[in-house]
Amino acid sequence: MFARTVNFRLKLNSVVEFTQTIEKEVIPLLRKQEGFQDEITFVAAGGREAVGISLWDQKENAQAYNNGTYPEVLRALAKVVEGTPRVQTSEVSNSTFHKIPAHVAA
Repeated sequence: MFARTVNFRLKLNSVVEFTQTIEKEVIPLLRKQEGFQDEITFVAAGGREAVGISLWDQKENAQAYNNGTYPEVLRALAKVVEGTPRVQTSEVSNSTFHKIPAHVAA
């Protein structure tokens, strides 16, 4: 399983609109993507920083989303996000929810 972690800088007083946009526009797009598993979004105290973590069954699916649909997501979020979000893709090493055990070194 792979995770895409996206760090956002939110515009002042935009938390409600950000969370509504994630729910009404971004999540429906994600659900249409091959290999998409889950989306978790956090907003820091103060409402200026947010993090979105999407989980994917394969790295290739996360990359296909990044190259295809992600620009559409950025357009949807442009009204509430300042600057360019930072994206990082990582292999998931543990998850109690998805029942992923730690990898054992060979």
